[in-house]
Amino acid sequence: MIQVMLVDDHHLVRNGFRLILETQDDIAVLADVESAENALNFLESNHDLDIILTDINMAEMGGIEFIGIIKLRYPNVKILALTMESDMDIASEVLTTGGDGYLTKDSSFEEVLFGIRQVAKGEKYINGSLGFACLYDYKKHTDNIHDKRYMLSKYDITEKELAILELIAKGYTNGEIADRIFLSKRTVEGHRQKLIEKTKTKNTAGLVRFGFHNMLLH
Repeated sequence: MIQVMLVDDHHLVRNGFRLILETQDDIAVLADVESAENALNFLESNHDLDIILTDINMAEMGGIEFIGIIKLRYPNVKILALTMESDMDIASEVLTTGGDGYLTKDSSFEEVLFGIRQVAKGEKYINGSLGFACLYDYKKHTDNIHDKRYMLSKYDITEKELAILELIAKGYTNGEIADRIFLSKRTVEGHRQKLIEKTKTKNTAGLVRFGFHNMLLH
């Protein structure tokens, strides 16, 4: 049985997809929630989840940031973006952030079900109308991922430290970062200092420059 959670800030959308999914013998909807924050709260006490279907454009925490946090904290959970955006660049960003698939909300019911089953089997899935357009762009991003992995290994930077570095580069304070990724402020401060030590930079500005120069940030 494929255990699914729906994340979308539109109640009617969640209800519609729940009705579709619950007609399937091999799919169970464990929860439908209106925000990424509520999804993270649900996951703290429910670890049997297989797939998250999430919107990209939501208030507060957006879908891309949500995907990154899920992959950092729950790497075994699959994530399938389900959005109105038929955009190759957004689809590529979803995949490079760790998403397992991308579907548009105008996809047929059959394609949505097929995408869920493909992702559940460990495959990547892209909406049919975007698939061919994404091939070249996805290869380019995949090459960048290999470069990023090399740099992470070279400087012994963990995925959690990379996630914190990305938020630092966006201008968030230690306290704001702590709230966003559910860590204590002191823990975030410790990770920031470790990043400065590992990269042999002098301060936060130097750390951010290091990140861009070495393809860890884009």
